[in-house]
Amino acid sequence: MTSTRTKAGRNSTGTPATDGPATTYIAFLRAINVGGRTVKMERLRALFEELGLGGVRSYIQSGNVFFTSTEQDRAALTRRIEDHLAAGLGYPVPVMLRTVEEIERLLAAEPFTGIEATPDVRLMLVFLSEPLPRGFELPQKSPKGDFEILGADQGTAYVVIHLQGGRMNINPGDVFGKTYGGQGTARFLHTTAKILAAAKKG
Repeated sequence: MTSTRTKAGRNSTGTPATDGPATTYIAFLRAINVGGRTVKMERLRALFEELGLGGVRSYIQSGNVFFTSTEQDRAALTRRIEDHLAAGLGYPVPVMLRTVEEIERLLAAEPFTGIEATPDVRLMLVFLSEPLPRGFELPQKSPKGDFEILGADQGTAYVVIHLQGGRMNINPGDVFGKTYGGQGTARFLHTTAKILAAAKKG
């Protein structure tokens, strides 16, 4: 269920550059409500509102936040959000920002064509903080057979998880090894479609 907050105004947290029309962003957060790090969505939305972001809403408990901003520098906006979340929650929260249009194009490309989700197969989109390193081998299958990285674009990797003994034995955001210096946060393909639908309702 989508929760709605009122539009926030400017405040002492910082004033963003406003050199263009408002863009609707989806913030995919890592490390929210996992590993004992629990945050209520009301608190999470309030942290975004404190930054002067507009139309702040959240979707389910895994860290998906919708908002509007006229700030044009996405990297600076990402850093501002990450810094504020770390200060407010007491631990780092990597943030991957995507526009509604970017997620629409991603899903329209059907990156898992020919592969079906089953009780033992999970289709995951891993949103990346930076592109995979040059020369990263794709496609790539783990020696244990528990995951496959089918491909990637500049901001997303397409990962198939094979459950073993009914369990997911690896965090999909951690499948890239030590050569990758960025962060990743994963969402199921079907969940991403629901997130997009919820974002567009705003």
